[in-house]
Amino acid sequence: MPDFIFNTTPSIRQFTGGATRLGPLLNGLAFAEQRREVMFVTDPGIVKLGLCDPALSSLRDSGFEVTVFDSVEPDPKATTVLEAVAIAKSVNIACVVGFGGGSSMDVAKVIALLAHSEQPIDEAYGVNQATGSRLPLVLVPTTAGTGSEVTAVSILTTGSEEKKGIVSPLILPDVALLDAELTLGLPPHITAATGVDAMVHAIEAYTSKSANNNPLSRMLAVQALDLLGANIREAVGNGSNITARSNMLLGSMLAGQAFANSPVAAVHALAYPVGSLFHVPHGLSNALVLAEVMRFNAQVCGADYAELAPHVFPDINQDRPTEQICEDFIARLVQLNIDLGLEKGLSQVGIGVGDIERLSSDAMNQTRLLVNNPREVTLEDARRIYEEAL
Repeated sequence: MPDFIFNTTPSIRQFTGGATRLGPLLNGLAFAEQRREVMFVTDPGIVKLGLCDPALSSLRDSGFEVTVFDSVEPDPKATTVLEAVAIAKSVNIACVVGFGGGSSMDVAKVIALLAHSEQPIDEAYGVNQATGSRLPLVLVPTTAGTGSEVTAVSILTTGSEEKKGIVSPLILPDVALLDAELTLGLPPHITAATGVDAMVHAIEAYTSKSANNNPLSRMLAVQALDLLGANIREAVGNGSNITARSNMLLGSMLAGQAFANSPVAAVHALAYPVGSLFHVPHGLSNALVLAEVMRFNAQVCGADYAELAPHVFPDINQDRPTEQICEDFIARLVQLNIDLGLEKGLSQVGIGVGDIERLSSDAMNQTRLLVNNPREVTLEDARRIYEEAL
């Protein structure tokens, strides 16, 4: 068996209604014996919905001094992080709580790092470039999709459109708190897009060409797809079903553990420009290019796709050649997107033939991701995939 490294969040706690116990949870962390200053990182939408109110009340009732930073935007900017870091340093923050979707959690990770380090942010980008140590960090996801609560990755927008990643075990949180009640109010479209995003994480982790593709990640990817495939329709169609919501949240977390250690590839590489240039939510961007990337990859990893197929669609006919199972799997993923109410192609989010050259050029800059793809992607391949995905 080849050597591998597997890192994950050391403490994962799934409690229905757990946000109301956030204060006692933090009281159990070592920093709380002497320090009480907490930065609570979230976005304006969550504040407006009142979703964070029980968590904030719990923190304050437990005696914590809370500074709320609620300026996180989709595809968060590095400048937003630096603004928060300056605030955190000015009030001598002792702990960071990230509360929300992937953007809020990614921002919280970097705040915890930079507020405790003198390293400039530009030196932290890349794989294992972050240095020093970070503040105590707790992440609370409010969507079932990103898996950011268990990943050592933070994706930020630098300049006007370019995305860069900070990838380091240093930014894994101390605790991930999974509370399915926080996802009950998610609209169907967001539930669908984030759920498919989690599926993409599992599929790409399982088939990753990374040298660190490992048995643990593959096992977790399969378990994630079992949960996501069995519950996504119910979660979208009946959002008040707490069991389905819990299973989606757990499935998303398992997929996050998988791809955090066996990294994602071309689906994400081609999805990032769709998000940054056209402001399409990340999960939907992945969903829109998934099928065409899988068709492209099937030439070299069709057997892997055929192995995964029954974990998403248990009734899929496996008494056929691998190629047919693989083709059926991809076709049924396309139909799943349609059934869940997601857009059918890139053209439905405002992308046309004239945009393909820019998208393809930007996608080829995602070398950190493309190197993990089971089949090499050229510029011409990227153009063709985007054309087929229109």
